[in-house]
Amino acid sequence: MEIIIKDIKVKSILTKSNLPVGGYSVNPYVGCTHACKYCYASFMKRFTNHTEPWGEFIDIKLWTDIKNTQKYKDKELFISSVTDPYQPIEETACRTRTLLEQLKGSGCKISISTKSDLVLRDLDIIKTFPNARVSWSINTLDENFRADMDNAVSIERRLKAMKEFYDAGIRTTCFISPIFPYITNIKDIIRRVKNKCNLIWLENLNLRGAYKKVILDYIEEKYPELKTQYDDIYLKGSKRYWFELDEQISKFCKEEGLLYVRNDDSINQPFNAPPIVVNYFFHEEIIPSANKKTKA
Repeated sequence: MEIIIKDIKVKSILTKSNLPVGGYSVNPYVGCTHACKYCYASFMKRFTNHTEPWGEFIDIKLWTDIKNTQKYKDKELFISSVTDPYQPIEETACRTRTLLEQLKGSGCKISISTKSDLVLRDLDIIKTFPNARVSWSINTLDENFRADMDNAVSIERRLKAMKEFYDAGIRTTCFISPIFPYITNIKDIIRRVKNKCNLIWLENLNLRGAYKKVILDYIEEKYPELKTQYDDIYLKGSKRYWFELDEQISKFCKEEGLLYVRNDDSINQPFNAPPIVVNYFFHEEIIPSANKKTKA
């Protein structure tokens, strides 16, 4: 598969954000060659005039040097919200590295999300940012399923990178997302990462747009025994699975000595404390109901 690559000039690389994790979102690229089948960011094609399939194009953003970086002191910057800042092109284009070098010493707080271990290259500069956090998306330990879903590096490479950052004193997050019902083994993943991270986020598989059919067709082909369950969840709107999973993981975390919270990661713990497990299933729907049920 030939990737269409081009340079584009942008006025600014920093965009005001409404995301809970950051005051600014920062995306050094348009598109992502990890080509995750479930990627919500594929909607970006509507705004970028790309007709190529998601995963087959990448725009390299070029911007002028960031002036007055001190204005971002104590601000939250999320890298990246609709692309992976360490997808393969970063090895040569170095736009994420350039961004970090320009912001070094500004006092801003950065949060980086990736599926790559290329981020290890920049450990030296990431360490200079206050309260930096790096997260890796891991929703399976099965490399065959992983390979069906994305073109990113192996799960083992992600786990190794997470551990290296954690051992270096950088706050790390394991983002168990998206959780595929009856496929993602959350308990096994938590057991693998609980000594490698400070935070574990759980987020449901939310199907919408063009990739809804892609995933449902995949389930029908590869996991036909799950077709009825997926139809119930994604065609009929049943939320029973997520309620039951919430109860199971709550019980599991208690048995493992892990703090389990719903839709809130604001609790501060010492760096070497066991990770907090945060439930983000259907943020605005399931969590309030679960909280009411918990308080009853």
